[in-house]
Amino acid sequence: MARLGTTGNPLVVAAIALTVAAAGTAGWGGWSHYEAAHDDSAAYAQARDDALAAGEQAVQNMNTLDHTQLEKGLDRWEDSTTGDLHRQLVDGREAFVEQIEAARTVSTAEILSGAVTELDDRAGKAGVMVALRVTVTAPEGKPAVKESRMLGRLTRTSDGWKLSALGQAPVGNTAG
Repeated sequence: MARLGTTGNPLVVAAIALTVAAAGTAGWGGWSHYEAAHDDSAAYAQARDDALAAGEQAVQNMNTLDHTQLEKGLDRWEDSTTGDLHRQLVDGREAFVEQIEAARTVSTAEILSGAVTELDDRAGKAGVMVALRVTVTAPEGKPAVKESRMLGRLTRTSDGWKLSALGQAPVGNTAG
C-alpha cells in the first residue's frame, strides 16, 4: 500500500526542486525590479539626464539661427526659454529680426559636450555647462568658426526643462 505524499520517482523530486528554485528566482527578480524602479538615486539620475538633454538642446537652439527661416528660429528660441530670458527674447524680437535680416547670416551650433553643474530636482532648478562649436556664415566670405562654453540655468516647467538664463562661461584664470 502506497503512502500519500511520498514518491520514489527521482524525476518528480527533480521537477519539484526546479519549481521551487524557479519560484524563488522569480520572486527575487521581481523584488529587485521593484526596488530599482523605486530607487531615489535612479529617479535623480533620470532627472539629471533629462535636464542635461534639455539644456544641451536649448543652448544649441539659442546659437542656431538662419536668416532665411527667421520666424521659425526665433520661435525655437522662445520655445526653449522661460522666465526673464523668455521675456527678453519676446520683447527684443523685432530688433533681432532687423539685425539678422540686415546681416543675412546663418549660425549653426554643434554641441561638443555638456554637464549638469547642479540639480535641485525638488525645486525644479538646474545648471548646465555646454561646450559648443558655432559656425557663422555671412553672405560673402568664409564661415567663421568659434568654440565656446556656455553656462545655463534651467527651470522645470509643465513643458519640461527650459533655459531661464544663459551666458558665456569664464575662460582662463579669472582669479586675480
